[in-house]
Amino acid sequence: MLSFVAESLPSSLPFKNIKINIYRTIILPVVLYGCENWSLTLREERRLSVFENRVLRRIFGPQRDEVTGEWRTLYNEELNDLHSSSNSIQMIKSRRMRREGQVARVGERRSAYRVFVGKPEGKRPLGRSRRKRGR
Repeated sequence: MLSFVAESLPSSLPFKNIKINIYRTIILPVVLYGCENWSLTLREERRLSVFENRVLRRIFGPQRDEVTGEWRTLYNEELNDLHSSSNSIQMIKSRRMRREGQVARVGERRSAYRVFVGKPEGKRPLGRSRRKRGR
């Protein structure tokens, strides 16, 4: 049975599927740990997408060009077509929305809700903070 499956598939396809599963289950959760509380800038979003594309290029490897016959790296669009899962930026935004929904459902007396709504209690003194002596 296994020899039939191995003969019918390209030799590297099972290994690529295993590598993609490892990426989804081990690497991506470590990279996105605590992303619900991040405030992403465009630079950080770009760095995350570069990281994701680099990992996917490493998994899928180079591809032989049909016209010239030379090996080349895959373009971003080709990587997105091969890896049909959502990218990390979309994952972060969906996790953030899920977290905001959870915080909105907790009671008003909880501090997470007050921070989310933006109603801090108490007053801060005006002006610059006092400088400590002796340092």
